[in-house]
Amino acid sequence: MGRTAGKEARCYVARSPGWHRSVTLCTLCILLFASEARAQCTAQDVLQNQLRLKKIPSASIPQILVKSAADIPVWKTITVGTFKDTFALRNALDAAGCNIGDLAGQILARPAFTLSVRKTSVELFAVSAAELGFKTDTVLLASIYARAQLLGFELAAAEVGPQLRLQYFDQPIGEFLTIGMEPIRTWNGERAIITVANGGAGLVLIGQDGSADAQISVVSRFLFVRSKKATPAEEQEAEALAPR
Repeated sequence: MGRTAGKEARCYVARSPGWHRSVTLCTLCILLFASEARAQCTAQDVLQNQLRLKKIPSASIPQILVKSAADIPVWKTITVGTFKDTFALRNALDAAGCNIGDLAGQILARPAFTLSVRKTSVELFAVSAAELGFKTDTVLLASIYARAQLLGFELAAAEVGPQLRLQYFDQPIGEFLTIGMEPIRTWNGERAIITVANGGAGLVLIGQDGSADAQISVVSRFLFVRSKKATPAEEQEAEALAPR
């Protein structure tokens, strides 16, 4: 059996006078499936995807001031919990031709990087530091996280990064989306987070400084999930509407 990027080819071969030919045909079948699954992340495939699609679901939208996570529409829904282990996940990324930066590779290899045990849909919300209300050129990562959580967002699981990479082949050129996630320590003890990007040479998964005092550009866009808890603003509104 051969499996590549979610596609499976099963071959059952009986040992007969022509069994060598059957094995050859089986091998060709597996290679065909691998060929179809490979190179989804390359620059050529990305360009073809964008030319084929009439609308690209870009997260680069006009800057607006976010007052509550409840006011932000879902940017994209992905599925997590589709791989049994990180080896299968890495193999899918490799089969799709998605490049993985050194820092991102270390994140995926660390014990702190875990996968969901069940298949689940995750709604992602795209927001920039500027939309969270910051007006300086750069802002501390810890401040971005604190403001996002105050407004009703939550950090996403680290698995969202590579899963989004495999489910977002039509990412526009020049778009960099950082996963709002709990930082994972690399082999050297550095705290790092994941960015899903298209720099023009293909789709990549890279890592960046995830320390609390990391200086982040105010135009950088983050992906969060929405908190299931009510924000302070929503609590105040509910209290005001409550019967007296």
